[in-house]
Parts: sequence; structure tokens; C-alpha cells
Amino acid sequence: MKITTIGFIGLGLIGGSIAKTLKRVAPQIKLYATSGHLSTITQAFQEGIIENDCLLPLETLAQMDFIFLCTPVQQNLSYLKQLKPLLSSNTILTDVGSVKGDIHRAVAKLNLEDHFIGGHPMAGSEKTGFANATAYLLENAYYVITPTAKTSPENIERYRKLVLLLDAIPLILDDHAHDFATASISHLPHMLAYSLVNLVKEIDDPKQTMKTIAAGGFRDMTRIAASSPVMWQDICLSNKENLLQLLDLYSGQLQKVKAAIASEDKDKMYAYFSDAKEYRDSLTVRQAGTIPQAYELYCDIINEVGGIATLATLLASNGISIKNIGILHNREYEDGVLHMELYDANARDAAVALLRKNHYTVYQR
Repeated sequence: MKITTIGFIGLGLIGGSIAKTLKRVAPQIKLYATSGHLSTITQAFQEGIIENDCLLPLETLAQMDFIFLCTPVQQNLSYLKQLKPLLSSNTILTDVGSVKGDIHRAVAKLNLEDHFIGGHPMAGSEKTGFANATAYLLENAYYVITPTAKTSPENIERYRKLVLLLDAIPLILDDHAHDFATASISHLPHMLAYSLVNLVKEIDDPKQTMKTIAAGGFRDMTRIAASSPVMWQDICLSNKENLLQLLDLYSGQLQKVKAAIASEDKDKMYAYFSDAKEYRDSLTVRQAGTIPQAYELYCDIINEVGGIATLATLLASNGISIKNIGILHNREYEDGVLHMELYDANARDAAVALLRKNHYTVYQR
């Protein structure tokens, strides 16, 4: 079935990026949105992203081919009840939340399983709001799709094709498997970052010595603690059981390394660190936050044949060597789709200047 209209409830970083991407890759699809702030709708209309310049009633959106729920998790649940009596028979209702269990349970309770398919774009940033949305945020990012027990194969395929249209990579998972996985690789790291920042804040001396010398590992490991407190409060409440289980498991890991240090067991310490390093090195792309310091940049690049080769040739022809390069598929809290590591700070700075001069969008930390 051809997609002609898509509605958005909420138009922040993720919803706005989906809308901007659709406007770029499929301008024939008409986009409509409503939001908690009229200023967001006005800005989106003025940028030519959506068709409406005012807040729309839910009745209007309920007739679209797709509706994206892009508000915080708990707010999305309230919209389900309001939309239930309004939805047309062909409308697919989805969300973009990083927790799927709560909304899947609510959908089942409301008997909306025929309409609903969960969604989680694995892309994002500490930054929030439509103003920070981009038309390339989802490019080459994993986009998890979580069907219900009653989702038809035809609707799964409609959604999968929409994800491909966004230049993202569809990954179909059970909602329970999704929530445990994201609790492990996204939610738990945020809890560790918040707790480490608060620990240092509490134990720092009156001269704030720790804050003054904080650099490298501390700054990289705690960068995500700059994320929205409201959003993470919501996520913790929505994925409580998985997160509590993982915090217990992580406490067990701390006890292991604590015991090895306390007993001065060099072999256990070496094995523990070596196993972690081996697994970490096996990740597809070495991300920011490793030690020693890496000279990295992130770059938006259009998904077209030869795009990476053109960029690499540009750098090479100007005497800049690349140490490591790769595409990011899990782009949560990362800027840019292309990750590059250079050999030193001078090479990195020269690459940033050259790429920006040639109209690439470049991010660095």
C-alpha cells in the first residue's frame, strides 16, 4: 500500500529527524504534526517540513497512513486511549521510545494490537528538540521494529519499507528482548554515568580539585550524564525491572574486580581486564570514550555509491591519513553517521577544517 500521509504527535529530536528525513527522501509524502508547543509547529511549517501551521486535533492525524508517537513514554500511553476510537482501519500506529514493554502492554489492554507496531530508532544525542533534529540523524542507524502478536505480515513489511526509505537498518525484535538489550547497552551506562558524576561531586574537596582536573576518561565516560533528566526519569520507570536486574548484575562485576584488587591477585586482575579489552576491541567501530585519547570526528555523509571514497580521497590528497573509519549503526548519543579516527590532534583539526570547507557537516568532541 502506498504511503501518502504521515502524522506526528510530538516533534522533538527523533520525530523531527524522521520528518526532516522523509521530506528529503520522499517529498511526495504529506507530513502533519501536533505538539505541546505551537512554536515547534510554526518552526516546522516555516522550514517546509509539515503541511500545517497550527496545532491539529487528533481526529485529523488518526486518518493518516502512519502515526508516530514521539512524546515521552508515559505521555505516549495517554495518547493511545485518545486515539483508539479515532483510528482508521489502515492506520499503523507506532512510537519511537527506547522502552517497549509498557506501551506493548497498554496496546494489548486497549485491544490495539492490530494497529500498533513498536519502533526504536537507535540514534540520538544529548541535545533535544526540533531545532536539533537533522535530515541525516537516522542514516545507517539500526531501527528496531517490535511487532505485536496480532501484527500482520503485510503491516510489518509496510513498516520495514518505511524504515529502509529513511536510510536506516530495520531490525525486528520481540519487545521483551528489545527492552533487556537496550537496558544493558544504553540505560545501564546512563545510570553509571549519573552515579559516577554524583560520586565525584560528593567527594570533591572545597577547592573542587577533582572538577578542575577532570579530563579524558572521566569526561568521556560521563558525557551522557548531560542527557535530559526528565527523559531518563521516564525511562527508569518504564524499564524498571530490567534495569534493577542489570544494576544487581553490575554490582556483581564490581565485587569481582574489588575482590581481585583487595587480594592483590595479579592473574585475576589481568584476566578480568584482558577479557574486557578483547570484547571491547571486537566492536565494529571503536567509539569515543576509550583510553588512551583518540583523535576522532564524526561526519554526516549522504548514502550514495562512492561517498566514503570521495571523502577519503579528499583527505589523502591533502596529506591527511586516516587511522580508522567506519559507519555507526547504533547512533544513540553520537553525532554523525561516519566515524573517523586520525593519528594526532593536528591531523584531526586539519581534517575538520578541510571537510567543513568542502561543505561536509562535521562534529567533534
